[in-house]
Amino acid sequence: MINSRRQFLRNISLAATSVAIAGEVFGAPHKENVRVKESAGGKGLKLGVAGYSFVHFNLEESLKMMKRMDIHYLCIKDFHLPYDSSDEQIKIFHETLAQSNVKGYAVGPIYMKSNPEIDRAFEYAKRVGVDLIVGIPEPDVLPYVAEKCKEYNIRYGIHNHGPEDKLYPNASVIYNYIKNLDSRMGMCFDMGHNMRDQHDPIKDLIRYKDRIFDLHLKNVTMAEAKGTTCELGRGVIDIPAFVKALNKIKYSGVCSLEFEKDMKDPLAGIAESAGYFKGVTAAQGIQVL
Repeated sequence: MINSRRQFLRNISLAATSVAIAGEVFGAPHKENVRVKESAGGKGLKLGVAGYSFVHFNLEESLKMMKRMDIHYLCIKDFHLPYDSSDEQIKIFHETLAQSNVKGYAVGPIYMKSNPEIDRAFEYAKRVGVDLIVGIPEPDVLPYVAEKCKEYNIRYGIHNHGPEDKLYPNASVIYNYIKNLDSRMGMCFDMGHNMRDQHDPIKDLIRYKDRIFDLHLKNVTMAEAKGTTCELGRGVIDIPAFVKALNKIKYSGVCSLEFEKDMKDPLAGIAESAGYFKGVTAAQGIQVL
Protein backbone atom coordinates (compact mmCIF):
# COMPACT_ATOMS: atom_id res chain seq x y z
CA MET A 1 0.00 0.00 0.00
CA ILE A 2 2.83 2.39 0.82
CA ASN A 3 4.53 1.76 -2.53
CA SER A 4 1.24 2.19 -4.37
CA ARG A 5 0.64 5.51 -2.60
CA ARG A 6 4.17 6.70 -3.45
CA GLN A 7 3.68 5.74 -7.10
CA PHE A 8 0.33 7.55 -7.13
CA LEU A 9 1.87 10.73 -5.75
CA ARG A 10 4.79 10.44 -8.16
CA ASN A 11 2.44 10.15 -11.13
CA ILE A 12 0.45 13.19 -10.00
CA SER A 13 3.67 15.20 -9.68
CA LEU A 14 4.84 14.20 -13.15
CA ALA A 15 1.45 14.88 -14.66
CA ALA A 16 1.29 18.34 -13.11
CA THR A 17 4.76 19.16 -14.40
CA SER A 18 4.07 17.88 -17.89
CA VAL A 19 0.78 19.77 -18.12
CA ALA A 20 2.52 22.97 -17.12
CA ILE A 21 5.20 22.50 -19.75
CA ALA A 22 2.75 21.37 -22.44
CA GLY A 23 0.87 24.58 -21.74
CA GLU A 24 3.63 26.45 -23.56
CA VAL A 25 2.34 24.94 -26.80
CA PHE A 26 -1.06 26.54 -26.38
CA GLY A 27 0.13 29.85 -24.96
CA ALA A 28 -0.23 29.22 -21.22
CA PRO A 29 2.15 31.07 -18.91
CA HIS A 30 5.03 29.12 -17.39
CA LYS A 31 7.90 29.56 -15.02
CA GLU A 32 11.52 28.95 -15.86
CA ASN A 33 12.86 25.62 -14.65
CA VAL A 34 15.18 25.92 -11.68
CA ARG A 35 18.57 24.21 -11.51
CA VAL A 36 18.76 21.52 -14.11
CA LYS A 37 21.64 19.08 -14.25
CA GLU A 38 23.07 18.26 -17.63
CA SER A 39 23.20 14.72 -18.97
CA ALA A 40 24.60 12.97 -22.03
CA GLY A 41 28.13 14.27 -21.66
CA GLY A 42 27.05 17.66 -20.33
CA LYS A 43 24.67 18.50 -23.19
CA GLY A 44 21.25 17.38 -21.99
CA LEU A 45 18.75 15.26 -23.92
CA LYS A 46 17.80 16.38 -27.43
CA LEU A 47 14.09 16.18 -28.21
CA GLY A 48 13.12 15.92 -31.86
CA VAL A 49 10.45 14.68 -34.23
CA ALA A 50 10.71 11.78 -36.67
CA GLY A 51 9.75 13.26 -40.02
CA TYR A 52 7.29 10.45 -40.77
CA SER A 53 5.00 11.96 -38.11
CA PHE A 54 4.34 14.77 -40.62
CA VAL A 55 3.64 12.59 -43.67
CA HIS A 56 0.40 14.49 -44.37
CA PHE A 57 1.92 17.96 -43.99
CA ASN A 58 4.27 20.08 -46.04
CA LEU A 59 7.47 21.49 -44.57
CA GLU A 60 5.98 24.87 -43.65
CA GLU A 61 3.09 23.26 -41.77
CA SER A 62 5.44 20.83 -40.02
CA LEU A 63 7.78 23.56 -38.86
CA LYS A 64 4.89 25.61 -37.53
CA MET A 65 3.93 22.67 -35.33
CA MET A 66 7.49 22.16 -34.16
CA LYS A 67 7.83 25.84 -33.32
CA ARG A 68 4.64 25.75 -31.22
CA MET A 69 6.00 22.72 -29.34
CA ASP A 70 9.49 24.22 -28.90
CA ILE A 71 11.18 21.21 -30.55
CA HIS A 72 14.43 21.79 -32.44
CA TYR A 73 15.52 18.55 -34.16
CA LEU A 74 14.03 16.86 -37.21
CA CYS A 75 14.84 13.55 -38.92
CA ILE A 76 14.40 14.44 -42.59
CA LYS A 77 12.03 12.44 -44.79
CA ASP A 78 12.18 12.53 -48.57
CA PHE A 79 8.64 13.94 -48.89
CA HIS A 80 10.08 17.15 -47.40
CA LEU A 81 13.44 16.96 -49.19
CA PRO A 82 13.39 14.65 -52.24
CA TYR A 83 16.40 12.48 -53.04
CA ASP A 84 17.01 14.34 -56.31
CA SER A 85 17.05 17.79 -54.68
CA SER A 86 19.64 20.13 -56.11
CA ASP A 87 22.34 21.70 -53.96
CA GLU A 88 20.43 24.98 -54.12
CA GLN A 89 17.23 23.30 -52.95
CA ILE A 90 19.11 21.66 -50.08
CA LYS A 91 20.57 25.03 -49.10
CA ILE A 92 17.11 26.65 -49.08
CA PHE A 93 15.75 23.70 -47.08
CA HIS A 94 18.32 24.17 -44.31
CA GLU A 95 17.76 27.93 -44.29
CA THR A 96 14.03 27.31 -43.89
CA LEU A 97 14.67 25.00 -40.95
CA ALA A 98 17.02 27.52 -39.35
CA GLN A 99 14.34 30.21 -39.48
CA SER A 100 12.30 28.00 -37.14
CA ASN A 101 15.36 27.16 -35.01
CA VAL A 102 15.25 23.55 -36.22
CA LYS A 103 18.18 21.34 -37.24
CA GLY A 104 17.86 18.43 -39.65
CA TYR A 105 20.11 15.88 -37.99
CA ALA A 106 19.55 12.69 -40.05
CA VAL A 107 17.75 11.34 -43.13
CA GLY A 108 15.32 8.45 -43.33
CA PRO A 109 14.06 5.90 -42.83
CA ILE A 110 15.13 4.79 -46.31
CA TYR A 111 14.43 1.29 -47.64
CA MET A 112 17.32 -0.30 -49.55
CA LYS A 113 17.47 -3.56 -51.45
CA SER A 114 20.42 -3.10 -53.81
CA ASN A 115 23.86 -1.54 -54.03
CA PRO A 116 22.67 1.31 -56.31
CA GLU A 117 19.97 2.23 -53.76
CA ILE A 118 22.61 2.24 -51.02
CA ASP A 119 24.90 4.43 -53.15
CA ARG A 120 22.05 6.88 -53.71
CA ALA A 121 21.27 7.05 -49.98
CA PHE A 122 24.85 7.80 -48.97
CA GLU A 123 25.25 10.42 -51.69
CA TYR A 124 21.99 11.99 -50.56
CA ALA A 125 23.10 12.10 -46.91
CA LYS A 126 26.44 13.60 -47.92
CA ARG A 127 24.80 16.35 -49.97
CA VAL A 128 22.25 17.05 -47.23
CA GLY A 129 25.14 17.38 -44.78
CA VAL A 130 24.13 14.87 -42.10
CA ASP A 131 26.22 12.12 -40.53
CA LEU A 132 23.41 9.64 -39.91
CA ILE A 133 21.17 7.58 -42.19
CA VAL A 134 18.18 5.73 -40.76
CA GLY A 135 17.51 2.77 -43.01
CA ILE A 136 15.95 -0.61 -43.59
CA PRO A 137 18.40 -2.59 -45.75
CA GLU A 138 18.08 -6.17 -46.88
CA PRO A 139 20.36 -8.34 -44.69
CA ASP A 140 22.45 -9.55 -47.63
CA VAL A 141 23.60 -5.99 -48.44
CA LEU A 142 24.75 -5.18 -44.90
CA PRO A 143 28.47 -5.74 -45.66
CA TYR A 144 28.18 -3.24 -48.52
CA VAL A 145 26.43 -0.73 -46.23
CA ALA A 146 29.33 -1.13 -43.78
CA GLU A 147 31.80 -0.38 -46.59
CA LYS A 148 29.91 2.80 -47.39
CA CYS A 149 29.92 3.82 -43.72
CA LYS A 150 33.72 3.69 -43.83
CA GLU A 151 33.98 5.42 -47.20
CA TYR A 152 31.68 8.33 -46.27
CA ASN A 153 32.27 8.33 -42.49
CA ILE A 154 28.50 8.35 -42.07
CA ARG A 155 26.73 6.29 -39.41
CA TYR A 156 23.88 4.00 -40.30
CA GLY A 157 20.98 3.19 -37.96
CA ILE A 158 18.81 0.20 -38.83
CA HIS A 159 15.19 0.70 -37.81
CA ASN A 160 13.23 -2.06 -36.05
CA HIS A 161 9.53 -2.29 -36.91
CA GLY A 162 8.06 -4.83 -34.51
CA PRO A 163 6.55 -8.29 -34.95
CA GLU A 164 5.23 -7.61 -38.47
CA ASP A 165 8.77 -6.87 -39.65
CA LYS A 166 10.28 -10.13 -40.93
CA LEU A 167 13.75 -8.57 -41.18
CA TYR A 168 14.25 -6.46 -38.04
CA PRO A 169 11.47 -6.94 -35.46
CA ASN A 170 13.56 -5.89 -32.44
CA ALA A 171 16.90 -4.51 -31.31
CA SER A 172 18.44 -7.92 -30.58
CA VAL A 173 17.96 -9.08 -34.15
CA ILE A 174 19.64 -5.93 -35.46
CA TYR A 175 22.54 -6.26 -33.05
CA ASN A 176 23.21 -9.85 -34.08
CA TYR A 177 23.46 -8.72 -37.70
CA ILE A 178 25.83 -5.80 -37.04
CA LYS A 179 27.91 -6.79 -34.01
CA ASN A 180 30.88 -7.85 -36.15
CA LEU A 181 30.58 -5.04 -38.69
CA ASP A 182 32.02 -1.53 -38.64
CA SER A 183 31.21 0.40 -35.46
CA ARG A 184 29.39 3.01 -37.55
CA MET A 185 26.73 0.36 -38.14
CA GLY A 186 24.09 0.71 -35.45
CA MET A 187 20.38 1.14 -34.97
CA CYS A 188 17.53 3.60 -34.84
CA PHE A 189 15.92 2.09 -31.77
CA ASP A 190 12.13 2.15 -31.93
CA MET A 191 11.26 1.53 -28.30
CA GLY A 192 7.55 1.09 -29.02
CA HIS A 193 7.95 -1.54 -31.73
CA ASN A 194 10.52 -3.27 -29.54
CA MET A 195 7.91 -3.50 -26.77
CA ARG A 196 5.28 -4.74 -29.22
CA ASP A 197 7.67 -7.59 -30.03
CA GLN A 198 7.75 -8.35 -26.28
CA HIS A 199 11.32 -7.13 -25.78
CA ASP A 200 12.04 -4.82 -22.84
CA PRO A 201 12.99 -1.39 -24.26
CA ILE A 202 14.79 -0.29 -21.08
CA LYS A 203 16.97 -3.39 -20.84
CA ASP A 204 17.72 -3.25 -24.57
CA LEU A 205 18.57 0.46 -24.40
CA ILE A 206 21.24 -0.33 -21.81
CA ARG A 207 22.34 -3.58 -23.46
CA TYR A 208 22.93 -2.05 -26.90
CA LYS A 209 23.81 1.51 -25.89
CA ASP A 210 27.01 1.64 -27.94
CA ARG A 211 25.11 0.87 -31.14
CA ILE A 212 22.03 3.03 -30.61
CA PHE A 213 22.51 6.15 -32.73
CA ASP A 214 18.92 7.36 -32.92
CA LEU A 215 15.71 6.79 -31.00
CA HIS A 216 12.04 6.80 -31.94
CA LEU A 217 10.40 7.98 -28.75
CA LYS A 218 6.90 6.60 -28.33
CA ASN A 219 4.63 4.58 -26.11
CA VAL A 220 2.29 1.73 -27.02
CA THR A 221 -1.01 0.48 -25.69
CA MET A 222 0.07 -3.15 -25.23
CA ALA A 223 3.25 -5.24 -25.13
CA GLU A 224 2.09 -7.39 -28.03
CA ALA A 225 1.60 -7.20 -31.77
CA LYS A 226 -1.82 -5.56 -31.60
CA GLY A 227 -0.50 -2.73 -29.45
CA THR A 228 -0.63 0.69 -31.12
CA THR A 229 1.16 4.00 -30.70
CA CYS A 230 -0.29 6.30 -28.05
CA GLU A 231 0.59 9.49 -26.20
CA LEU A 232 3.84 9.12 -24.30
CA GLY A 233 2.32 9.16 -20.82
CA ARG A 234 -0.56 6.77 -21.54
CA GLY A 235 1.08 3.49 -22.58
CA VAL A 236 2.69 0.44 -21.00
CA ILE A 237 6.33 1.58 -21.20
CA ASP A 238 7.63 3.15 -17.98
CA ILE A 239 8.80 6.47 -19.44
CA PRO A 240 10.35 7.85 -16.20
CA ALA A 241 12.45 4.66 -15.94
CA PHE A 242 13.36 4.94 -19.62
CA VAL A 243 14.50 8.55 -19.20
CA LYS A 244 16.53 7.52 -16.16
CA ALA A 245 18.23 4.89 -18.32
CA LEU A 246 18.94 7.46 -21.06
CA ASN A 247 20.69 9.61 -18.48
CA LYS A 248 22.56 6.61 -17.07
CA ILE A 249 24.06 5.64 -20.44
CA LYS A 250 24.74 9.30 -21.33
CA TYR A 251 22.75 9.00 -24.53
CA SER A 252 23.91 11.70 -26.94
CA GLY A 253 21.59 11.10 -29.89
CA VAL A 254 18.18 12.61 -30.51
CA CYS A 255 14.98 11.35 -28.87
CA SER A 256 12.62 11.77 -31.83
CA LEU A 257 8.91 11.59 -31.13
CA GLU A 258 7.15 9.43 -33.69
CA PHE A 259 3.39 9.72 -33.36
CA GLU A 260 1.31 7.39 -35.53
CA LYS A 261 -2.02 7.55 -33.72
CA ASP A 262 -3.69 10.52 -35.43
CA MET A 263 -1.43 11.18 -38.38
CA LYS A 264 -3.82 13.56 -40.12
CA ASP A 265 -4.18 15.62 -36.94
CA PRO A 266 -1.06 14.92 -34.84
CA LEU A 267 -0.41 18.23 -33.09
CA ALA A 268 -2.33 17.56 -29.88
CA GLY A 269 -0.83 14.09 -29.45
CA ILE A 270 2.73 15.14 -30.17
CA ALA A 271 2.33 18.20 -27.93
CA GLU A 272 1.02 16.07 -25.08
CA SER A 273 3.91 13.64 -25.52
CA ALA A 274 6.46 16.45 -25.66
CA GLY A 275 5.00 18.02 -22.54
CA TYR A 276 5.06 14.71 -20.70
CA PHE A 277 8.67 14.07 -21.71
CA LYS A 278 9.69 17.53 -20.54
CA GLY A 279 7.81 16.97 -17.30
CA VAL A 280 9.57 13.68 -16.68
CA THR A 281 13.00 15.10 -17.45
CA ALA A 282 12.37 18.19 -15.30
CA ALA A 283 11.33 15.95 -12.40
CA GLN A 284 14.65 14.12 -12.76
CA GLY A 285 16.63 17.35 -13.08
CA ILE A 286 17.61 16.73 -16.71
CA GLN A 287 17.79 19.46 -19.31
CA VAL A 288 15.96 19.09 -22.64
CA LEU A 289 17.52 20.75 -25.65
